[in-house]
Amino acid sequence: MTTPFHHEPGSFAGPVPPPGCPAHAMGAGPGGLRRYYGPEAENDPAGLYAKLRAEHGTVAPVLLHGDVPAWLVLGHSENLHMTRTPSQFSRDSRRWRALQDGSVGPDHPLAPIFTWQPVCAFADGDAHERLRGAVTDSMERIDTRGVRRHVNRFSNRLVNDFCRKGTAELVGQFAEHLPMMVMCAIFGMPEEYNDRMVQAARDMIRGTATAVESNAYVVAALTRLVERRRATPEDDFTGWLVSHPAGLTDVEVAEHLRLILIAAYESTANLIANVLRMVLTDPRFRARLSGGHMTVPEAVEQTLWDEPPFTAVFGRWAVGDTELGGQQIKAGDALLVGIAAANTDPAVRPDLTAGMEGNRAHLAFSGGPHECPGQDIGRAIADVGVDALLMRLPDLELAIPESELSWVGNIMSRHLVELPVKFAPAPQQEIDADPLAAPPRARTDWEISSSARTGNPAAPARGHARAVTPKTGPAAPAAPAVPAQRSGPARLWQSVTRWWSGQ
Repeated sequence: MTTPFHHEPGSFAGPVPPPGCPAHAMGAGPGGLRRYYGPEAENDPAGLYAKLRAEHGTVAPVLLHGDVPAWLVLGHSENLHMTRTPSQFSRDSRRWRALQDGSVGPDHPLAPIFTWQPVCAFADGDAHERLRGAVTDSMERIDTRGVRRHVNRFSNRLVNDFCRKGTAELVGQFAEHLPMMVMCAIFGMPEEYNDRMVQAARDMIRGTATAVESNAYVVAALTRLVERRRATPEDDFTGWLVSHPAGLTDVEVAEHLRLILIAAYESTANLIANVLRMVLTDPRFRARLSGGHMTVPEAVEQTLWDEPPFTAVFGRWAVGDTELGGQQIKAGDALLVGIAAANTDPAVRPDLTAGMEGNRAHLAFSGGPHECPGQDIGRAIADVGVDALLMRLPDLELAIPESELSWVGNIMSRHLVELPVKFAPAPQQEIDADPLAAPPRARTDWEISSSARTGNPAAPARGHARAVTPKTGPAAPAAPAVPAQRSGPARLWQSVTRWWSGQ
């Protein structure tokens, strides 16, 4: 089969539909190729994948913003081959013909995603090993138990903001904030956590008119952090990167922090929202949790199959002319790792309703040498965050019909706009001291937590919250009895808590 990109980038064979043509509304662009952006891609990605499979097979030509051509890899095995063969499919975006001929430039809406940076995600071979080695070595020094305590503490802080109201919007008030709070703490920049950082992190990968400005805001904050750590070393993730024997420059450290922050934030915020939506809307899902047939980590893993936080990753660039999925790929062509499409590939999941417990063959974290190195941290934030929320509010119910839920999509992800819920009002909780600010203690090479300056040595192991009466304002209502039909979930969250604590 010949490539549909035999033309020069920016030009297309065949007539271009006029602006008023229905083809535009259906997502068709120049040459009849389907757009991987716009209403169809955002509102019905599964339907778009089905059409592309029917028309082209496991590798399909699509158009990116500005009608720039690329390949979307739909097949599970084809995605694995692409991600595991950097000699054929490079992560170096400077190979892209559209960049070389000026078809896309620094003002393109996707520039924050594809612009080459001195980070492991854009490197191959020895350069990749040097840079990724610094990242993985630093991640291995993170105290995962301390992170879980941190997640629990921040989760309870967020729940305190709405628990007495009996209503909440869990995307904007919980899922979008928890990962940023945790990542800023891990990086050693809790003072940079604010609404602007949260919104900039989401905006910079959406392909919006403000994406470049949002990217600059994030980079500026991280650059200040690196400068502080270079001048005054600290025992945190940023300090470990700065002092790593690989000798990363300040620019390399800042860009890696940007990469990790955005990847961890976007993926985990989406994952938390998706898990909560499935718990609230799928009777089978909640029944299995309530009956103890599924743990929260298993629920998270099932969600990674059905609603992966990243739907696609852009990208890979062909090193030379090659073939993939029956398509002729030309040197310099751009390809997208089709995560959501691969997870629903009929070749690996002929029955999409079948449970996938114990099966981690999904591509939610990509694959090959560039597979996400921080996936276990993302899982921990989602596991403990969902657990903490449902422990506090076990009678959560969706406040609107499921049919009224809406999503916003972009080239990389698809996330809920809102998840409004209702519940019996509950009292606020006293939040324990910062679990990462504890006195120094003996530790192994694989478990190193942040150095302590302040803290409460008597704080409980998990940073549990305790009910208190607010010192000011109206008296909080008495803790409501858990309705009988919700007693199963309440017992489950308690058992999961004991499991996480090793009790």
